[in-house]
Amino acid sequence: MDILATLNPAQRQAVETVEGPLLILAGPGSGKTRVIAHRIAYLIKVCGVSPSHIMAVTFTNKAARAMTERLEQLLGQAVEALTSGTFHAICARVLRREGKAAGLDSSFVIYDDEDQLNVIKQTLQELNLDPKQYAPRALQSAISAAKSRLISPKDYVRGVDSYFEEIVHRVYQRYQQLLSQGQAVDFDDLLMKAVQLFQDHPEVLSKYQSRYVHVLVDEFQDTNIVQYSLMKQLAGKYHNICVVGDPDQSIYSWRFADLRNILSFEKDYPDVKVVLLEQNYRSTKTILETASDIISANTRRKPKNLWTENETGSKVSIIESYNEEEEAQFVVNKIEGLISQEQMSLRDCAVMYRVNAQSRALEESFIRYGVPYKLVGGTRFYQRREVKDVIAYLRLIHNPQDNVSLPRIINIPKRGIGQTTLSQLQTWARTYDIPLYDALKQAVEGNVLSPRVTQTLAGFTVLVDRLISQSHALPLSGLLDEILEHTGYGKYILEGEQGEERWENIMELKNVAREYDGLNPEEALADFLEKVSLVADVDELEEKADAVTLITLHQSKGLEFPVVFIAGLEEGILPHRRSFGDPGEMEEERRLCYVGVTRAQKQVYLLRSYRRNLFGAGSANPPSRFLQDISPHLISTKGLWEEKAAPLAEVYGQPLTYPLSTLELKVGDYVRHSKFGDGIVTNCLAGRGDHEITVAFEEAGVKKLLLSLAPLEKIERDYDFPP
Repeated sequence: MDILATLNPAQRQAVETVEGPLLILAGPGSGKTRVIAHRIAYLIKVCGVSPSHIMAVTFTNKAARAMTERLEQLLGQAVEALTSGTFHAICARVLRREGKAAGLDSSFVIYDDEDQLNVIKQTLQELNLDPKQYAPRALQSAISAAKSRLISPKDYVRGVDSYFEEIVHRVYQRYQQLLSQGQAVDFDDLLMKAVQLFQDHPEVLSKYQSRYVHVLVDEFQDTNIVQYSLMKQLAGKYHNICVVGDPDQSIYSWRFADLRNILSFEKDYPDVKVVLLEQNYRSTKTILETASDIISANTRRKPKNLWTENETGSKVSIIESYNEEEEAQFVVNKIEGLISQEQMSLRDCAVMYRVNAQSRALEESFIRYGVPYKLVGGTRFYQRREVKDVIAYLRLIHNPQDNVSLPRIINIPKRGIGQTTLSQLQTWARTYDIPLYDALKQAVEGNVLSPRVTQTLAGFTVLVDRLISQSHALPLSGLLDEILEHTGYGKYILEGEQGEERWENIMELKNVAREYDGLNPEEALADFLEKVSLVADVDELEEKADAVTLITLHQSKGLEFPVVFIAGLEEGILPHRRSFGDPGEMEEERRLCYVGVTRAQKQVYLLRSYRRNLFGAGSANPPSRFLQDISPHLISTKGLWEEKAAPLAEVYGQPLTYPLSTLELKVGDYVRHSKFGDGIVTNCLAGRGDHEITVAFEEAGVKKLLLSLAPLEKIERDYDFPP
């Protein structure tokens, strides 16, 4: 087998450069995995390097498995002598062998995320610190950040300049003591202790430097300081270090990845050879030009000229809709059209978004139209823990006899009602054949449990009865606010792990609840619970192989699809509002958009809505600044229902305007909507170069629509709408 035969000139240059440091800047879809595998095979088969003298480091187990499979095809059993795997796996092997020098027994255990949080909670208890004031998750993140920068507890104290950092230092110090007592390490320790081992024991480092003549690192733009230090140590003797990456795809700073590692590699290794992999095998010419336009505004990068021999392809579509529901409906309709017209399958299509909460409207639309989908790297919206908890409260309020919802939330947030008490209540309910909530009330009235438990249960019943009473008078969104406030669940979520993201999901649920605020409160609660129950009862869709992929932009890295939809290209979403005050974060948002666009092989749809309900509030955000960077000749601009002939300035100009519809409407006119059916105009408001029309539909209720986007036609009616 000719190892070089299938490679293009740049790939071949990367494979044949075997001496000294090598930086391979690999654009998306440029075949970097093939290059790494063929380079290893070339070292072994052509250069005669023993597989045992080569180390290949990846970031994920999935990437490591893919690399091994490629190498098995090229090398056969010889791959078994190669050291390959993730940073953490390789460091764990080193520490197992050399642990005594690092003060570790070879039988040390590795604590996962939950274990780490438990140790931090124990630490807070020992230090008499309130976990409500000092969230364990925040402390864990601060400790992880310190370790990623090779800062020990002893070093950390030197940089303390705030009270919170003083608390972090105290917790960090005791946390490490407890790990040591248990002969345990966390994931960050695997890396940090390996680096410290090599620093403190030159003889150990010398042994590994002599063994690994060649070191290869994939996804180098995602390394942090400790990972870079480790690779520099191992390659310190022969300087045969090959790193592969793309600064334009660095999107994990929140995991403490340091973009400076790849940007400054040439300074650290002045004799480095740089090879650019610029030929793309994935996307059309139009998609590549679009991606290049988007990323070119960044300053912290190494420019590349992506090109392809693929076809020019269709233009990138910028799709404007009125709100997220119409955006989702467009996605479903377009996918169904692509399948029927171009013989594509559902699995060929991916819908990407910036934040998890955006999936709600998309999921509901796919379910409504019976289109199978799968949610990658996350939980379906109505199956997310915080969403299910709030719905459980609403279900218990609506039906106190619900014996499923009560056990779920009786001790969430914690009220001191443990499993033993719950088991006693469940036994009582079974014995007397009564609902669990009735058993709880009888236990309180009969004082059959300890005074402390009885008092706690009594407080819970008073809380539930109060919420039941309020449910008869408050609008549904107001009832949800009462639950979050008086049960303490809102505070519980915000102070817990991933608090902001989970709170955003609850606010997204509140957006759904607001749709029912115009109804009688009791009717609203019943209708809402029926709707969400039907939405949740579709788990079999996730198992279908042929399904549309719903995925966040962060999770999409490394994947590819013939058709990509990117939803929410609006200021405040993509780019995210948190990036507005930080140029570095704004550049990462741009890289995130670039990653999304470059996942596409044939077609890209960039979606933005005139109005959007997200994070618990409605807003009319301007179009994303990233749209403005795309050359006009690459774009096909459309409203939701029709081709727009307006200039691009109307898409992302300042302010955004829409062309006036030729349809003239006034209050009292009868209209027909392609989705909502027949209705009557109740209000017509001019503004922002368009008209906002309020229509009372016979079946769909009251809707507010933009005249330029809504698929309305004027009709004649010789009878009135029913009351």
